[in-house]
Amino acid sequence: MLKKTVSLLLALALLLPASALANEDAQPLEESAPIALTSPSLILTEAKTGQVIFEKDADARRPVASVTKVMTILLTLEALDEGRVSTGDSVTVSEHAMSMGGSQAFLQAGESYKLGELLKSMIVASANDAAVALAEHLDGTEEAFVRRMNARAQELGMENTRYVNCTGLPAQGHYTTARDVATLSRQLDVHPRYYEYSTIWMDELRHSGGRVTQLTNTNKLIRFYSGCDGYKTGSTNEARYCISATAKKDGMRLIAVVLGAAASQTRFDEARAMLDYGFSSYQLFSPVKGGDSLGMQVPVRLGAKDAVDAVSGATCELLLRRGEEGDVTMEAALVDGVDAPIREGDALGELRVMLRGERVATLSAVAGETVELPGLLGALLRIRDGFLLGGRHALKGLDSAAKQE
Repeated sequence: MLKKTVSLLLALALLLPASALANEDAQPLEESAPIALTSPSLILTEAKTGQVIFEKDADARRPVASVTKVMTILLTLEALDEGRVSTGDSVTVSEHAMSMGGSQAFLQAGESYKLGELLKSMIVASANDAAVALAEHLDGTEEAFVRRMNARAQELGMENTRYVNCTGLPAQGHYTTARDVATLSRQLDVHPRYYEYSTIWMDELRHSGGRVTQLTNTNKLIRFYSGCDGYKTGSTNEARYCISATAKKDGMRLIAVVLGAAASQTRFDEARAMLDYGFSSYQLFSPVKGGDSLGMQVPVRLGAKDAVDAVSGATCELLLRRGEEGDVTMEAALVDGVDAPIREGDALGELRVMLRGERVATLSAVAGETVELPGLLGALLRIRDGFLLGGRHALKGLDSAAKQE
């Protein structure tokens, strides 16, 4: 419901964001985990808004084993989308890549594989050798690739993350946090190609000479949790058992990060419980979409029309508890008038979205149409402007001639 109480704002800062994902950077919606969870560090977030539903020691720096590969995957996907590489590229495996321990695709040094096959092996089977082969293909050396991993982490605001390798194999000074993992995981949603691989349960990698490596998805939730379609598991003695898991239902994507679980099944059970709680308790609600009429007008001075319709300049998405949508109201604060010409999309003020009287989002209110100057007045002003512009050009010409003399 739009509250039609219009404030006359003469000095309103109108340069508001083009979109309103209202809850990002807000405090968690729950003060503590509302369900019994034993893992030492975890977080549940909604992907589109970035809103945290609940968390537990989410900023504790921890090793996360192969969850590290979410960044390796992201940088590979970005290179693909930017056209720097293609899935059909031939990647030759180095001795260094082949030497990786842990989860492997059992690549052979000197043998070449399609980039897409290595990406699949890394996403599905968490293959360390495939991860290093891709890193070397993209940046020449794993060390150079790791520098880019750390630079990208800084760009994403991952303040408590430091990478030493591209695999997550144990290394001193290699760490991240549940919050940073959630921030990073959100970025995969920008790349639809990712889900073509992450939803594969079983596949195989064929080597030259006919040898075959069976690939089985390390994320059991892909098969056993409805709506789960991606992200990454990881485990080492140091990191214990970790997972960043995502599921999408009814247009809402949730991300559950569990770090340091005591047993492999515990991480899956707790991620499942977190997702179940989020989907049963919360919903995405859009009280207004970009272009929606506010049912209000702003006077236009010297315009072909006396007023211009105000519309919402962006779509607002709120993460709400189920049943709270009735508590959402809106009010507009518009300027008292504008001079023609005004263009469709020009700022007219702001639209405030309120939840039980507290502002939770601010959007721009913009002109829903273009209002030109009246025909004759517009023509006269164009003649005037042309005359003034011509005069300025003439003066510049005289000044230039004088300088030449």
